[in-house]
Amino acid sequence: MRNLKLTLSYDGADFSGWQVQPDALTVQGTLASAIGRITGEKVLPQGSGRTDAGVHALAQVATFTTESSVPPENFLKALNDILPASVRVFEVAEVPAEFHARHAARAKTYRYRIYRESICPPFLARYVWHYPYPLDEEAMARAAALVAGEHDFTSFAAVDPDRGRDDASASAQSATSATNVRKIFSSAWSRAGEELVYTVRGSGFLHHMVRNLAGVFILIGKGTLQAADVTRIIEARSRSAAGPTAPANGLYLVGVEY
Repeated sequence: MRNLKLTLSYDGADFSGWQVQPDALTVQGTLASAIGRITGEKVLPQGSGRTDAGVHALAQVATFTTESSVPPENFLKALNDILPASVRVFEVAEVPAEFHARHAARAKTYRYRIYRESICPPFLARYVWHYPYPLDEEAMARAAALVAGEHDFTSFAAVDPDRGRDDASASAQSATSATNVRKIFSSAWSRAGEELVYTVRGSGFLHHMVRNLAGVFILIGKGTLQAADVTRIIEARSRSAAGPTAPANGLYLVGVEY
């Protein structure tokens, strides 16, 4: 058996997320079908994490085992010939048997894009959150800095705990020792032309965590909350203490580190 690692990018707008599910178009299901056509095997590639419906990826990582002897470079070409244009595989590499896309992950980077102009171009609408209303961007930047460090992010986690974890540190824990503690290495807003962009890098992320952070930052930008409220919300360890979940279409998985 060979263990193959794929690095791929996808436009999540038309997919019901990464994870395969009945009667729904998913990235994992689409990729599994393409691999099956090449190898004749029934495989289910395992991703570094499960992106939600509408969320995009610039460099998702997936692994699967196969008995196929097709060389990686030929596998790459065949996959991109079969996959829809909304999914592209950029690299296929053979890796050691113990390597797993999710369990071996050490850090991930996500990006959230907000389009600030009054009119959003139609070709951007699927890839940004259009928010043309007044925001105190400096307050949002101060708030983002408070997220850095190791914290219990229960206040920013989705209420469905069975889908709450996408990283190796959590998956390795037993049900009795599960924790919502994560370490955030960097958290910052920046300007990129007409866009306000949030970039966060951490050891792992809970379900909806980045979108829930973005939702709170918007409340701070509006003046509904103050930047210092981020610390209070984290310490509350309650989803009800935070704000709304930002739309999925502005979120990107930028990369995974091993």
